[in-house]
Amino acid sequence: MQFWLGASFAETGQFLELARVSERCGFHTLTLSDHIFYADFTSPYPYSKTGAPRWDATTHWPDVWVTIGAMAAVTSTLRFAPNVYVAPARDLFTVAKQVSTAAVLSGDRVTLGVGVGWCKEEFVQTGQDFHTRGRRLDEMIPALRELWAGGTVEHHGTHFDYGPLSISPVPARPVPFFVGGDSEPALRRAARLGDGWIGNRVYTEEQLDRVLGDLRRYLKEYGRPEDDLEIIAALAVMPDAATYRRFADKGVTGTLAAPWWLATPEEKARHGDGVELKVATLERFAEEVIARI
Repeated sequence: MQFWLGASFAETGQFLELARVSERCGFHTLTLSDHIFYADFTSPYPYSKTGAPRWDATTHWPDVWVTIGAMAAVTSTLRFAPNVYVAPARDLFTVAKQVSTAAVLSGDRVTLGVGVGWCKEEFVQTGQDFHTRGRRLDEMIPALRELWAGGTVEHHGTHFDYGPLSISPVPARPVPFFVGGDSEPALRRAARLGDGWIGNRVYTEEQLDRVLGDLRRYLKEYGRPEDDLEIIAALAVMPDAATYRRFADKGVTGTLAAPWWLATPEEKARHGDGVELKVATLERFAEEVIARI
């Protein structure tokens, strides 16, 4: 079982320390989320009952790739992944250049978590078509793999048409694609194109069992083995080594955790609500859970 740190909503100045501590504590991957700006969105946020986002204009959303580059410089083994990067809100070559550079600078410690996004306003402001975002992502994933393979390539598709051309630098090893989302199109995209699937909410065992069943069915439909996809999901359980082993037996390869959300009153009183609390709860999680797996 891999342990991925869900560091979304952390203040920008905390990420370097969180990366150092996460590596020391045995976390596999540090994740951070992607948004371009805050506004009075008319697009409904799909993960709240009211449709309103869970953050406001003061919430930090640092650029994913700048932050990963900085964290890579102060670590040596920890991996990094956006959860998730809204790739179709950008043009293909911006994504290709940012991710390949981050992968090279980190020594190939980047996983690309991708999703289609929900916020139409971001697409409007970046000049990308919101309504074709899923189809463009389907074409973008293989196009990026071709670009990162090195050498001169060309692509003549429905949404992207270019070449011959090349980009540099490119990663020494393939960048894994983890597809986010639990809608049918997202799960099919993961089964068809992904190296992994990453959940976008906290799942009960019953909810996750349904997702796993769907993924296995789609993998079979696309001619892939059932175990040909890594599964990363945040679990609606109290952290416990035996529970994580049970989920591993179901085929879950990693879990997302943010230990400070479960800080005890004593920890909050002792450390406040800043980076010190995050560090203390990471260390406790490593001792009580990671070390026992």
